[in-house]
Amino acid sequence: MATAKKASAAAPAATEAPAKKRTPNAAFMKPLTPSAALAAVVGKDPLPRTEIISKLWVYIKANNLQDAANKRMINADAKLKEVFGKPQVSMFEMAGLIGKHVK
Repeated sequence: MATAKKASAAAPAATEAPAKKRTPNAAFMKPLTPSAALAAVVGKDPLPRTEIISKLWVYIKANNLQDAANKRMINADAKLKEVFGKPQVSMFEMAGLIGKHVK
């Protein structure tokens, strides 16, 4: 009994370009000057937006400002109330609210 051989289609070898390294987003790395209210928390020196958020989290954790029941909520003290404009914000709102306080 003869066995039939399958014809293998000669697929052209796919030449893939080498993977490009990701470049950081320049908008996030641009130093921004904080307003007076925000400078009271993060300092007056120009910082990238990512560093401003990091320093805000350091301040929040150091002063125990996260809500005990819902850790996603931040209870603003007097300094943060000037920045956020309300007594409690979610961690997701925080980045948007500081946009008004940086140049």
